[in-house]
Amino acid sequence: MLDDSFHVFDTTLRDGAQREGINFTVADKLAVAKLLDEFGVGFIEGGWPGANPKDTEFFRRAQTELSLKHAQLTAFGSTRRAGTTAAKDPQVLALRDSGAPVVTLVAKSDDRHVELALRTTLEENLEMIADTVSFLLGQGQRVFVDCEHFFDGYRHNPEYALRVVRTAAEAGASVVVLCDTNGGMLPSDVFQIVSEVREATGARLGIHAQDDSGCAVANTLAAVDAGATHVQCTANGYGERVGNANLFSVVPALVLKRGRNVLPEGCLREMTRVSQAIAEIANIAPATHQPYVGISAFAHKAGLHASAIKVDPDLYQHIDPALVGNDMRMLVSDMAGRASVELKAKELGVDLSGDRETLGRIVERVKDMEMAGYSFEAADASLELLLREEIGQPVRYFEVESWRTISERRPDGSSASEATVKLYVKGERVVATGEGNGPVNALDRALRSALESVYPDLATMELVDYKVRILEGTSGTDAVTRVLIDCSDGQGEWTTVGVGENVIEASWTALEQALTYGLLRRGYTQQ
Repeated sequence: MLDDSFHVFDTTLRDGAQREGINFTVADKLAVAKLLDEFGVGFIEGGWPGANPKDTEFFRRAQTELSLKHAQLTAFGSTRRAGTTAAKDPQVLALRDSGAPVVTLVAKSDDRHVELALRTTLEENLEMIADTVSFLLGQGQRVFVDCEHFFDGYRHNPEYALRVVRTAAEAGASVVVLCDTNGGMLPSDVFQIVSEVREATGARLGIHAQDDSGCAVANTLAAVDAGATHVQCTANGYGERVGNANLFSVVPALVLKRGRNVLPEGCLREMTRVSQAIAEIANIAPATHQPYVGISAFAHKAGLHASAIKVDPDLYQHIDPALVGNDMRMLVSDMAGRASVELKAKELGVDLSGDRETLGRIVERVKDMEMAGYSFEAADASLELLLREEIGQPVRYFEVESWRTISERRPDGSSASEATVKLYVKGERVVATGEGNGPVNALDRALRSALESVYPDLATMELVDYKVRILEGTSGTDAVTRVLIDCSDGQGEWTTVGVGENVIEASWTALEQALTYGLLRRGYTQQ
């Protein structure tokens, strides 16, 4: 049953959007809000209405375009200005008119910031807090108060920092959030200060931690251990400077490590999907090594690990990855042993259990190929083709007689590439040519031209990524080229690897395997 006494508060659309490189459109923000709601957070901070046109438009559209099942939309803003009243402050009125049922007010809690940044008195700052909270409550909105720079202020002037907390709570704020705005705190200090504030004020406390010291997640959990019942986080830890407490690290820790039911039933399993979807909207590559949700979070490479996992996966995993919507992956490389290959083969649908001779042969072949420059841990499709070949089930849809490419520079300054491939397909010799903006593109077009009449599903397959790495050779001037090709057919993606003395040779190997594997996925009969 969901624990209604605990708040999971997401601020991706406000604080997370301050990360360098993120520029959400209004449509992006609406899409992210829907994903966060599917994950089951209790509050989604949408931005600062009245401060910029984009956030104002977001709240306007949210009233008709967002139908949230789990979350309440929250508007962010500051307390009223000095020398006026909340009822006359345009910024406060914009919060009232936002349509958001909840408002989060940022308030100064460090006396130095009050006097130097706000340029007002300590007493006036307290009046600004009380007046704004009371006004918005009178408009029917729930109010949270973020005490900016709280921990630094508490260290400098604990008496005043506590007065800010008491003022907010007595004015009617549902939660008073202690903010580590500069991100410099350590977990033991957070635990001590939150404990002291809770005892001194009796207020319901929250925590907002920046990650400048690399401790935002730990600081958030320390605050919860000290009695905080409201955590503010961002998806994937996005945020200004180095970021905020990562929503997708804090929540599973609370649920799986602390036994707190802070999400609706079934929502935790959506975490990996939601994390990756938000990363795509933000146009930031998902962090492969991110805890819980990264593609490498449950990836095992060392042979010693694989041997133990074969007995019991829990021996080298802190949780079952399925709990957070992720999967265990076995990586096969030059560090692999028989157990690694056996488990990886099983993952790919090839049963090698008990076949020590074949396993040993595959292990040695993989190690030799990795010495030559191959890397199979990122190329499952190439590895599966290798496994099938080793067990006597090679995948063959065509036989290559030869291929070549020509690149030319034309008189008008343009350049072009042409490729010719000669194949045997279903017993027939086929010669095809293709032109492209480079030799690899030309080879791809020529190969498709030769095959598509027999295998029409090739038209659904496209190259989505192409990576080249130049590896050092055995002598100072020699080099080996490794190419990774990512393909998609609209239903899934796969990766192949090629290695050669030059980029064209390596690309051909990866390209040939990419199309072969795609045909295998589609279930075509081999020749």
